[in-house]
Amino acid sequence: MSNEQSIEKRWAIISLASVPLIMTLGNSMLIPILPVMEKKLDISSLQSSYIITVYSIVAILFIPIAGYLSDRYGRKIVIVPALILTGIGGLIAGFAAWKMEQAFTVILIGRILQGIGASGAMPIVLPLVGDMFRRDNEASATLGIIETSNTIGKVLSPILGSALAAIVWFLPFFSIPVFCTISVLMILFLIKNKKENDDKPMPFKEYWGQIKDVFREHKRWLIAIFLIGAILMFILFGFLFYLSNTLEDKFDFKGIKKGLLLAIPLLALSIASYITGRKIASRLRLMKWITFTGIVLAGCSVAVISFMDHFIYLIIIFLVCGIGIGMALPCMDSLITESLDKNVRGAVTSIYSSMRFIGVAAGPPVIAVLMKQNIFWMVSLLTIFALGAGFLAFRNIDPEKE
Repeated sequence: MSNEQSIEKRWAIISLASVPLIMTLGNSMLIPILPVMEKKLDISSLQSSYIITVYSIVAILFIPIAGYLSDRYGRKIVIVPALILTGIGGLIAGFAAWKMEQAFTVILIGRILQGIGASGAMPIVLPLVGDMFRRDNEASATLGIIETSNTIGKVLSPILGSALAAIVWFLPFFSIPVFCTISVLMILFLIKNKKENDDKPMPFKEYWGQIKDVFREHKRWLIAIFLIGAILMFILFGFLFYLSNTLEDKFDFKGIKKGLLLAIPLLALSIASYITGRKIASRLRLMKWITFTGIVLAGCSVAVISFMDHFIYLIIIFLVCGIGIGMALPCMDSLITESLDKNVRGAVTSIYSSMRFIGVAAGPPVIAVLMKQNIFWMVSLLTIFALGAGFLAFRNIDPEKE
């Protein structure tokens, strides 16, 4: 490979990585400022969780459609309009928060538009990586970078969200259109369309038949990965919601200080994702055992949440939880993209992304309800979910055998 091609590929990877980064910022950046929104908008803790949840629910509904369109017409044709729509949603939410007295409903409408945009952005990046990189080790390393970018977004989110809200509380909404514009320009000019995208689109009947064939052959481990993805996102965003509220309500950490504390375990998640993506190459059995080990770490950490009532202890166990989840995510991405034909890769990864968004959507409101009860119930639920995910990884993930 020439030096020019190497630089071109590097910029393409950076462009791809910008999408999950921005999509994560668009959601996670709001979590640390939810208590501020509750006061400014005069809403309850459960209502504030809807600002996160509605984004994810809409994405869940539209992701399979976006996956089909990307398989049929091309990845860029879906990603670019999706990013533009995400930016428009941010403008609507920001304008409502700025100018309207009863802004909550219109903010939710803006978040719905952002959710539709998110459905055609991050989920389409995974099959695009599989299309661009023919060698398994390159694809695995790039998927590790994509998950790292996703988790870097989670690291930056509490700091950036808190910093912007310290200036004007609704400024995080307005930052999203700026980020989306940058990503759109990078995708347009730095990622070239493959010639394969000019082929005649596959008829829907044939396309649907191929998807059914994939599930008939691989359903055991695919369904396991879908469920594990949902569970890990439920644990991550549920724990993040709990930690954000606990740091503010019980320990009086607010603004950038709280953002920095939340960023510590999320940084561990990011580093774990990057290292895992670099190490797994195309070794499918290794991916299985790293996934299982990561789930065990996450499960052990949530099981001991109530053992000590101190913010340093909570940060440490969330750090362990983040490392575990960071180990598992790139492995599951690689298992899907490297094991499936590119003609249906968009649809299958979209279902996987939908399941992850279910976890993101369910985490905050479920934890908001359980936080009003004895902490035993929250810990028990998270631990049971982690045990279920570990069992699925141990028992069902075996793509090499199939």
